[in-house]
Amino acid sequence: MTERRVVITGMGIVSALGWTLEETWFALRDERSGLRQLSLFRLDDRPALLVGEVKEDPAVRSGLRLGSRTEHLAVCAARQAFEHAGLSALPLEARRGIGVALGVCTGGMLDSEEYVAQTLCGADPNLELLRRHECSCATNAIAEALNLGGPCSTVSVACTSGAAAISVARDMIASGEADMMLAGGADSLTRLTVCGFLSLLVVAPDGCKPFDARRAGMCLGEGAGILALESEAHAQARGARALARLCGAANTCDAHHCTAPAPGGAGIVRAMQTALAEAGLSPEDVDYVNAHGTGTIDNDIAEGKALTDVFSPRFPWISSTKRFFGHTLAAAGAIEAIVAILALRRQYVPANLGLEVADPSLPFAPCLHTTPAALRVVMSNSLGFGGSNASLVFSRVAGEEKAS
Repeated sequence: MTERRVVITGMGIVSALGWTLEETWFALRDERSGLRQLSLFRLDDRPALLVGEVKEDPAVRSGLRLGSRTEHLAVCAARQAFEHAGLSALPLEARRGIGVALGVCTGGMLDSEEYVAQTLCGADPNLELLRRHECSCATNAIAEALNLGGPCSTVSVACTSGAAAISVARDMIASGEADMMLAGGADSLTRLTVCGFLSLLVVAPDGCKPFDARRAGMCLGEGAGILALESEAHAQARGARALARLCGAANTCDAHHCTAPAPGGAGIVRAMQTALAEAGLSPEDVDYVNAHGTGTIDNDIAEGKALTDVFSPRFPWISSTKRFFGHTLAAAGAIEAIVAILALRRQYVPANLGLEVADPSLPFAPCLHTTPAALRVVMSNSLGFGGSNASLVFSRVAGEEKAS
């Protein structure tokens, strides 16, 4: 069977930068970080932390009567993507073939933590808080909120989950299993994840500085990014505008260590090379790479080596946007895929915010400031615990001019 071309026709995003694509883009363009001090919950005997916390309660906007914070974030982004793709007026019957693929790691853990807190203080705990613990609850929430009846998949492969879910959705469409999918990732901040990363001594209290010689660690965030994917023929038949083509996607695993990346970056090299081969492109065709770039010593070295192996001596524009959003875990790959597509459409490379002194061990210079650039092909990379890697390649659609 001939694989069908897959295009992006809608996007939705919720993060520390705001609630819309426009708010996100203006913050990126103006180099405004969304990091601020953690206020969602208290951490006793812990220093103040900079995190990418969503500024308002997503429950106010999601339209859900009940749900975990992750579910509310996911549904808010999904509603945006659905509307952006021109699907809001679809009758219920026409929505039966639209599926969902969502990357989630924390799920309803924030509610589960509240259940534990109630138990420890001797109160009669609210059992409803445990009903929303599973990662799949956020996937189901999107399908139910939008009355979607297509295939549903929940992907949980650490920090590559959002990118991997997009890859899963792409495969379903390319193979003919679905004509259209909503795909991406969502995660909320939780005590366990924040304390877990603190225990690993990889959190920078003053914010991350990806690829900086003096980087001291990552910073966490939360949010959701959802993309509407469909076959090119399906989009054309309904008169939808294609924002970009998803022309290559790949997932690999190092199986090196539970938390540490493989030092040489072999897994992400394979992911990038496989995604490019699938797209029928060479490294020279790539104009911009949105790097995973967490700001930890080991991650940036491994990813830097991988980028060097794939692109040297001709490097594309490279930047990490973690300083804008924080590391949003399962949402990161989807949020950063949206950033890459925004860069492609606006013809700007986002700044590698936080970079002051470039790491001299890296043979490339990340983009210091948001910069106009001629972009036709962009790549978004994600790395995760357990050696999980993902690479997505997007290209401009033939005949498309610079657009929002």
